[in-house]
Formats: sequence, structure tokens, C-alpha cells
Amino acid sequence: MASVHANAADAAWNRDQNWIAPMLWRSEFRNALAGALRQGSLALESAFEIVSLAEVILAGKEFLVSSPAVLQLVAQSRCSAYDCEFVALAQEQRVPLLTVDRQILRDFPETAISLKRFVRG
Repeated sequence: MASVHANAADAAWNRDQNWIAPMLWRSEFRNALAGALRQGSLALESAFEIVSLAEVILAGKEFLVSSPAVLQLVAQSRCSAYDCEFVALAQEQRVPLLTVDRQILRDFPETAISLKRFVRG
């Protein structure tokens, strides 16, 4: 079973394939896959394939994020430090942050754009 956001993510990828992420993305991605495995909505072999593809796509596009920048964003929002790493990177690189996270969208409307809105154009 695919994620409820899979079609929108595919459409976003087809629209713009220049994706970047903070180094933290690997742990966050593994955690999402772990949840799908535990729910029984994803087979282990599929998880291996998905993570391998993601690692290939983001090879050379992973960035370290400034701790002071992350903590500044934490201080002005209700987002976790994990989420603020993604926001900080988007701000540093002057690109929009595509997300389905409602808290990020609320706290950082100048940086974050919903996946659905991006796909609609």
C-alpha cells in the first residue's frame, strides 16, 4: 500500500527534480519506513528498494545545517528541531520547503509550501 501522499510526491518530482535535504533526512526517512513496516502497509523488500532509491536521488544533495539557525527557528515556532533543520536548509538555499506537515506550514508560511499546492502550480 502506497502512502496517501505518494501520487502528489510523484507529481512534485516530475515538476522539479532538484531536491535537497539536511543530513538528518536519512533518520527521518527510515523512521517513516519503520512505521509503514510496523503497520503492515509495506514489505521489508519494498522498504529496501524505497530507501535505496531515495539515497541515490539525494546523493550529493545532503547538507549540514547551522545549529544556531535551527535553534533560532525553534525559538520562534512550535516545530521540533528536526523539522526546523528542513526549514533552515530551505531558507539558507532560498528554495521553498515542500511539506505535508501542518505545523511547519502554519509556523513558516514564507518558507513552506504544501505538497498539494506545489503540484497544482
